[in-house]
Amino acid sequence: MDFATCQTAFADALLHAERPVPEGVVNARGKPDAARFAVHRNNVFVGLTKALAQRFPVTERLVGSEFFAAMARAYAQDHKPASPLIMEYGEDFPDFITAFEPADTLVYLPDVARLEAAWTEAYHAADSAPLDLAALRAVAPEMLSDLRLVPHPSAHLILSNFPVGSIWSAHQEEMVSPVSDWSGQAVLVVRPEMSVHVHVLPPRDAVFTAALFNAATLGEAAEAACAAAPGFDFGTALVGLAGLGAFSTLQ
Repeated sequence: MDFATCQTAFADALLHAERPVPEGVVNARGKPDAARFAVHRNNVFVGLTKALAQRFPVTERLVGSEFFAAMARAYAQDHKPASPLIMEYGEDFPDFITAFEPADTLVYLPDVARLEAAWTEAYHAADSAPLDLAALRAVAPEMLSDLRLVPHPSAHLILSNFPVGSIWSAHQEEMVSPVSDWSGQAVLVVRPEMSVHVHVLPPRDAVFTAALFNAATLGEAAEAACAAAPGFDFGTALVGLAGLGAFSTLQ
């Protein structure tokens, strides 16, 4: 068996308890050493579970450590780390939660996990100065509608049918306050400077923001927002998003 095949078989056996001990894992008598390999397998699962718990602490609090550990173990069986940077592990964990049947009743859980994944990505994103409001003010009014705004490298927009921003915020405290309004939320996660910020956007600005994040021009985004929310205020929304550091440059 070549080295690459041995590596693949070893990794596969680590994450699946029903697999046999890999070839070459033997004790002093040359017999397969199932006991020692089981210890190593357990250590791997513990490490991956801890990595997920560190990246998704609110998700863990919502379901409890025991349920989370079981969910993380089920995830780890078919999701090997794709990067040597363990902080990146769990990128598709929110999608896994969506299909994880025991969590079916917690319909908001995948979006909470998406917010937490976005937080980590924002924290490790490239540094970049946010768009200066003066650059916007300098644009001639007749040119404004044709502009596109480039999202800040750290910026992520979470559109949810649930109040995931409020749920996340409530769980930043030791004593969790109940969320009273269960309306959907648009949440901006961004790190314009040193700290990651989580902003719940006004509902009327959600369509506008989503359009801009999908490379629409300001004119196209404003048109879509006005159609979706008659009370939409273009100037207030634009200045507000720029002030939060959602964008880095103009095109």
